[in-house]
Amino acid sequence: MEVKSVTCVAPVNIAVIKYWGKTNEKLIIPLNDSLSGTLHTDHMCAKTTVAISSRFTKDRIWLNGKEESLDNPRLVACITEVKDRARNSGKLTEEELQWNVHICSENNFRLAAGSSVIGRLVYSLSSFFLLSVFFSVYALATLYKIDGDISAIARRGSGSACRSIYGGFVQWITGTNPNGTDSIAEQIVPASHWPEMRVLILVVSDSRKKISSTSGMQRSCETSELLKHRVAKCVPERMTEITKAILKKDFETFAKITMQDSNQFHAVGLDTFPPCVYMNDVSHGIANLIHTINRIAGRTLAAYTYDAGPNACLYLLEKDVPSVLAAVNYFFPTDRPKGEYYRGLNVDVTSVPKELAEVKDLAQWPDNNALRYIIHTKIGEGPQIVSETLLNSDGLPKRLA
Repeated sequence: MEVKSVTCVAPVNIAVIKYWGKTNEKLIIPLNDSLSGTLHTDHMCAKTTVAISSRFTKDRIWLNGKEESLDNPRLVACITEVKDRARNSGKLTEEELQWNVHICSENNFRLAAGSSVIGRLVYSLSSFFLLSVFFSVYALATLYKIDGDISAIARRGSGSACRSIYGGFVQWITGTNPNGTDSIAEQIVPASHWPEMRVLILVVSDSRKKISSTSGMQRSCETSELLKHRVAKCVPERMTEITKAILKKDFETFAKITMQDSNQFHAVGLDTFPPCVYMNDVSHGIANLIHTINRIAGRTLAAYTYDAGPNACLYLLEKDVPSVLAAVNYFFPTDRPKGEYYRGLNVDVTSVPKELAEVKDLAQWPDNNALRYIIHTKIGEGPQIVSETLLNSDGLPKRLA
């Protein structure tokens, strides 16, 4: 049977200016602008194949080899909008637009237990199903031959994941139109602009958080006075300053704003009633270590940022990765096998500086395995079309769980 398909590899992103709260829950319009770095697909990504055929009897979706229900309103909205755009472009026949869709998505980092790493690292991607909606949008747009910006469609699927439509550093603009047509992502600079930038993801926990992002956002919007101040004053100023820092490759300013915004983001959680607490003792221990490393070095070596969870994402320059990782390893020791513990880019770890090891207010973490593992990656490009497909000639997954 005739099956038309497209496969893409798409990245995730780590925000340095966070968004928290929506003005429109259905259209996924954020309270404030946000900004993120897109991570390289060699180390963290998902591969998605989208296929259409006259022989498909219904729409279906498989995630990591397991079939899921396709009645999620976000995915339905995305598919509908893609088809509407395609119908207006006239590049597909009306018959083809009526064909059912098969979607198959797999991520490239999975734990031994089979749970999704990507889906647990950052709050905006807390559900791999919603993340797969974003991945599907890019592949669908290509399959249906849609021209122009598609980040507004991707936004309907997975909020801040729309920033992953582009590589490098990307801004998600709130927009002013109530219908959300101008709430889109725009690239500030490509990945090639700052090739020295690196990211260390210190995975403290890969379990589900107690308070979902959606619930937390709603609660904060209803009760947090700090959130109002953050949206009205702090975020606009930080967006301007951090954009300048990125354009100038001014890491000192970039790092300071990144940490300040992360701190305030979690302060909003504490200002919420009842409070939304996402960081834990290990998270705070890592933040304290980064401040100490920077103070002893006499310059900023690394910047931490935390989404709605305990995992630390460190932005740093390539030259400082060995020394920062050495400090992390010393104060958060592990007995896990090296091949399982370190993932992503290779790095030669140096010895921890004597003056850092002797700091009185720092001590080695009592639990040898406070960190589950560490991912070393860099800024990368946006989604890419690839030739390898996840579906066979019948439009069914080649691999099932």
